[in-house]
Amino acid sequence: MGRHEDLIVIDVRSAAEFESLHIRGSYNIPLSLLSEHTDELAERLGSRVVLVCQSGVRAEQARRHLAAAGIDTALVLTGGAPGFAAAGGDVVRGARRWDPERQVRMAAGTLVLTGLAAGRFISPRLRVLAGVIGAGLTFSAATNTCAMGKALARMPWNRTASEPTARTAIDQIPARK
Repeated sequence: MGRHEDLIVIDVRSAAEFESLHIRGSYNIPLSLLSEHTDELAERLGSRVVLVCQSGVRAEQARRHLAAAGIDTALVLTGGAPGFAAAGGDVVRGARRWDPERQVRMAAGTLVLTGLAAGRFISPRLRVLAGVIGAGLTFSAATNTCAMGKALARMPWNRTASEPTARTAIDQIPARK
């Protein structure tokens, strides 16, 4: 028997992100489902929980939700799933997709450039688009949230046929002994 047999790794990224790269043996419970069903999930989890995402931000949010539900021993994996893979960890790779942060940078940059170009060639008032995006990015950094990231996560290219429901996500976790 290994010393980590009771360790449960929960990946709180979207199903599409999980599908493209995840730690072998981890369970996918997107942050939105975890936050809506924290108490029900906490009933199934033991004390040895590791939370994983892309960079640590969503995993930390999940850790706070679980702590509020009585699981205050959950840990956040530093470096997320990409860091684990880079360190030689056992991962499963699937379809390659741009990670959400890259998509946000591309969308924000494109909108800023569009606003500036439209302000130059169509109407100076259209430069306000660049200002709105800049203000949104500033707010995003200050609050550690990302509305654009949430919107992009709903796009068809970021969806997968196997988006988990609350029931399938929670039922995949083995019952606590």
